[in-house]
Amino acid sequence: MAALRVAVLGSLALLLAGGGPWAAGQKRKEMVLSEKVNQLMEWASKRPVIRMNGEKFRRLVKAPPRNYSVIVMFTALQPHRQCVVCKQADEEYQILANSWRYSSAFTNKIFFAMVDFDEGSDVFQMLNMNSAPTFINFPAKGKPKRGDTYELQVRGFAAEQLARWVADRTDVNIRVMRPPNYAGPLMLGLLLAVIGGLVYLRRTNLDFLYNKTGWAFAALCFVLAMTSGQMWNHIRGPPYAHKNPHTGQVNYIHGSSQAQFVAETHIVLLFNGGVTLGMVLLHEAATSDMDVGKRKIMCVAGIGLVVLFFSWLLSVFRSKYHGYPYSFLMS
Repeated sequence: MAALRVAVLGSLALLLAGGGPWAAGQKRKEMVLSEKVNQLMEWASKRPVIRMNGEKFRRLVKAPPRNYSVIVMFTALQPHRQCVVCKQADEEYQILANSWRYSSAFTNKIFFAMVDFDEGSDVFQMLNMNSAPTFINFPAKGKPKRGDTYELQVRGFAAEQLARWVADRTDVNIRVMRPPNYAGPLMLGLLLAVIGGLVYLRRTNLDFLYNKTGWAFAALCFVLAMTSGQMWNHIRGPPYAHKNPHTGQVNYIHGSSQAQFVAETHIVLLFNGGVTLGMVLLHEAATSDMDVGKRKIMCVAGIGLVVLFFSWLLSVFRSKYHGYPYSFLMS
């Protein structure tokens, strides 16, 4: 009995002094975590977006322990991939990462990383990923949930939109700081200078300001631009088009009714313009004083333009609103 008491007391003393195997394992985890955080902080101090291959991704993002979140952009930036959207998204991603790195609130709570397909194709295979760019948040605890994958096709890749998503997933608010861009003010100043110059040259005769056709054309251009979705592009910043890095197929029309590409708005603008031109020709054919032959030609051309471009508009609508039952000339 005395020997048993001595053994128990000795074990308790050992646990109190050294903590036993559990404490040793905990200490090893803390050491590994500290090394990982220090490594990431060192890389982040040199480059806000940390480039990762398969080994770095598995060790620093997938493997525990981890008390930090990692936002990873999976992309394909090599020239032979010809992924224009990847380059555009990378520019916005760099702006977001730089805004976080050089903000006063910068901590080791979140890091920004990138995995290029040509440097980490095994990571793409591991995650069953077949498109780029893709943004995923790997939270500090647990596995990524559905909301941790950024809806690029819906939100676009503007840095401000990415920042809102990051705040929603990590509670880290990032104020996006863009480098100064003087192109807009310069173009506006140039336009005002040209208009001012024209008004000055025609200062003795300002009848052109009362030209109804000119004002109607300007208003029509504005309406066509707005109805084609240009304002949505300005707010959301969607990609111009999407190219699958594996198949090389380029999509100019987004397959969902909740999003669009910039190229899609240009296509819709062209189709709306064609329908409008056809209606103008029909109106002129009915009201002008030209000879009957020319009016017939204008009428046929107007009907052709309206029918053709309206059919294309309807086909675009059907491709976005799946299940829409109506079509005209083409599906």
